[in-house]
Amino acid sequence: MLYNKIKNTIDSFDFNQISEDRKKVLQPLVDYIQDKVSNKQEIRLNLICTHNSRRSHLSQVWAQTASAFYNVKNVVCYSGGTEATALYSEVIETLKQTGFKVQAISNGNNPVYSIKFSANQHPVIGFSKTYDDDFNPESEFAAIMTCSQADGGCPFIAGAEKRIPITFEDPKVSDGTAQQKQIYQERSLQIGTEMFYVFSQIQQ
Repeated sequence: MLYNKIKNTIDSFDFNQISEDRKKVLQPLVDYIQDKVSNKQEIRLNLICTHNSRRSHLSQVWAQTASAFYNVKNVVCYSGGTEATALYSEVIETLKQTGFKVQAISNGNNPVYSIKFSANQHPVIGFSKTYDDDFNPESEFAAIMTCSQADGGCPFIAGAEKRIPITFEDPKVSDGTAQQKQIYQERSLQIGTEMFYVFSQIQQ
């Protein structure tokens, strides 16, 4: 069971707000997951952006939550960057506001967080790392490119079975402005809606 506050957010997701063009962008990910489900194979998704600090983490957390909500089994979501920095603090605040239970496991320049969407499900472990970090899968995964810089800068992801560009605008543009909280929330909700749409399409 997902935490109630997260369920309330999910209730607000409107798949009709996703344009037909955007659904075409999401379809390769639907097809990848469906193929794995149909063949009873494990599903590994590595969500990738440049710094592994914002969009890739939001995508990882929402995709893992969506797989649990729709009871799509054997899904493990990872995230990575073309370089490691730190999981940005406003992402953590946004997730907390949405109802995720976040605990800092370690502090320092690149903190490690436990991010829970359900009382009895394994938490997502959030910290910044490169996409080929030992924490991430070496093979048999889909590389989901969540930013255009990583998409353009990484034409080849070693070990990936499929490379799927699903890019989002960077909420970083709002850092330090009065709109920061609102922009991060909007981006999180967009990513959440789209990841839930993807998993809603899976036939089991």
